[in-house]
Amino acid sequence: MDVSRFIDDSLNESAETKLKIRTSCAEEIKSAVLLIVDAYKNGKKVLLCGNGGSAADCQHIATELMIRLNHKINRPALPAIALTTDTSNLTAGGNDIGFENVFARNVEGLGNEGDVLIAISTSGNSPNVIKAVDMAHAKKMKVIGFLGGTGGKLKPLVDTAIVIPSSNTQRIQEGHITIAHIICELTEFGLYPQD
Repeated sequence: MDVSRFIDDSLNESAETKLKIRTSCAEEIKSAVLLIVDAYKNGKKVLLCGNGGSAADCQHIATELMIRLNHKINRPALPAIALTTDTSNLTAGGNDIGFENVFARNVEGLGNEGDVLIAISTSGNSPNVIKAVDMAHAKKMKVIGFLGGTGGKLKPLVDTAIVIPSSNTQRIQEGHITIAHIICELTEFGLYPQD
């Protein structure tokens, strides 16, 4: 294997995917920001769910919202909860009600009308994320999907589907976190305008 070429190819592919996001996802990103800003203006919160690397992205995004992303904006915390962090909850749920139900159960317990669920799935087909989305709709929440490939089964189920134009999991995850940073920062500007 030519390691230098692999590095170059990976970086080029990542950059190309991000450039495609600009044309394929810009309107959906704006829509997601509006949903989140509206929720926060109405005293609501954001919940996030996903598996594996997407679970880590949930924690990352929740942290940016709770703490802050843009250090020039001195603002209060924005309530955001990653449903991926409580190992006791996840393992009890997996054991007692099935892993496919763990996120839905948390949405049932923590979600309220007007809250936003960010559902992250690189394939768009994660059963436990689909069930969480169904529960969010039952609770009259808004749902933003961070998806990849074709968007999978989740695409028609969410209010705003941000579908990364790639079938490569690494590129999809890189796209998700780039978009998450954009959304978090635009949310800060939307709530706390700067001169």
